[in-house]
Amino acid sequence: MALGRKSKVVADDSNNTASLDEKREPHQDPALETGVYGYDVEKTEERGRKMSRLGGPSAIGITDVDDDSVVSVGKQVEMESSNAIKYRTCSWQKTAALLFSEYICLAIMSFPYSYSVLGLVPGLIVTIVVALFVLYTSLIVWEFCIRHPEIRDVCDLGQMLYYGWTWVWYVTAAMFLLNNTFIQGLHVLTGAKYLNTMTDGAVCTIGFSAVVAVISWFCSLPRTFDTLSKIATLSAFFTFISVLLAAIFAGLEDHPKGYNTGGPSGKLVGEPKVLVVAATSTTFVSGMNAFLNISYTFIGQITLPSFIAEMKEPKDFPKALWAVTIAEIIVFSIVGAVIYAFTGTQYNTAPAFGSLGNEVYLKVSFSFMIPTLIFLGVLYASVSARFIFFRLFEGTRHKGEHTVVGWASWAGILAATWVVAFIIAEVIPFFSDLLSLMSSLFDSFFGFIFWGTAYMRMRQADYGPGWVTKRGIRGIGGFALNVFIILIGLYMLTAGTYATVQSIIDNYHANLVGGSFSCKSNAL
Repeated sequence: MALGRKSKVVADDSNNTASLDEKREPHQDPALETGVYGYDVEKTEERGRKMSRLGGPSAIGITDVDDDSVVSVGKQVEMESSNAIKYRTCSWQKTAALLFSEYICLAIMSFPYSYSVLGLVPGLIVTIVVALFVLYTSLIVWEFCIRHPEIRDVCDLGQMLYYGWTWVWYVTAAMFLLNNTFIQGLHVLTGAKYLNTMTDGAVCTIGFSAVVAVISWFCSLPRTFDTLSKIATLSAFFTFISVLLAAIFAGLEDHPKGYNTGGPSGKLVGEPKVLVVAATSTTFVSGMNAFLNISYTFIGQITLPSFIAEMKEPKDFPKALWAVTIAEIIVFSIVGAVIYAFTGTQYNTAPAFGSLGNEVYLKVSFSFMIPTLIFLGVLYASVSARFIFFRLFEGTRHKGEHTVVGWASWAGILAATWVVAFIIAEVIPFFSDLLSLMSSLFDSFFGFIFWGTAYMRMRQADYGPGWVTKRGIRGIGGFALNVFIILIGLYMLTAGTYATVQSIIDNYHANLVGGSFSCKSNAL
């Protein structure tokens, strides 16, 4: 089967539609009709009619999907009830664990660097503002997915947003897979950095990268998020311990690494200097990269449709979202500010573990990051693999049963993503610029542009022509805010990409990193 949307195939296959109708009688669960799940049937039917104007089931020709989104979720659960592998199994607590593991990650250790460039006060303001924007747009993602429970991932969502155009699906799919694979590459790179740090470069860096890729491939093999959520909890917990120890150790040691000897990369000497605002010498390139580093850590909406698609009760998703957003703001701000305060502008590195002068402190705090170094790459590999796997095997027994073909294909898809991730880690072997590149190329769409568009499409469907002014100041304010969100995304895509590419060129010219596929140690 081609990798295009399954719904397009269903829409053109009347026999297939009929067979689905025979299998699933509407409202066969009395609880669904009586509103036990928290929805009024008449209201959801009206919402369903609005959905059709937004590109929902009836708009693309699927007549067997009920207008009530909760009924559709219930039917999805029912249809896979006899399968050996079940996908609609995540509670909001398990989804929260997945979100914590995605956001409470190694990228936190880029915040001290970002604050050293932007200044402490602007850095903290950017942290809070970006977090609130991501919270707002994530709620838009959730609302869209609630209206359209047939959505399996951000590619389905992207095509629906832009009027069902097929080319949008393919472009979104390419960005989706590239984004996820870049993140896998980042974790291959950092895994090799960790092994080099622990062993003092005992093995060629390429060899360490290969070891990390193989271990990560093996850990990616579980097929459901329900299974991965258990590992995610441990990953988030150990990451929190790791960054907490780094902050404590930065305060305990007398001086940061490189003190009065020129600092990392020949920076200024003397006591650590904390800038309240950015220095006048700060360039556009460095400032933009610092902003993109912060944005990258917060922006994770690309995975949300995939997570929501495996929840038993998607309406509970905001609970998980609020929990992780509050934790993010507290942890990111405190860790970033404390480490920056003790290491200053002169001695800062990304990740910030490299600023610790005591080797024991460095190795102990960095070691607690091991679960995240592996797991977060695993999570994104799993999201990519299920995207491809579901489209190859939708409607076959290989998707829901333990078959040789199913497992061999799953393992093969994962292996392909890790091979590409290994290549990316070797071609772009520097942490901060790789974060910025991913942020400018992909987060511009998946963090801002898509969701500003989604808001407008939903409100247009809800209120019809003239929707901007029908609700008065609320409608005008919402429209203005989401236009601004789209403009932020466009600015990141253009100016951000320019700044990142220029930074990569500057780093190569300054000999700050080894060449591509180099054996040179990248230890902290």
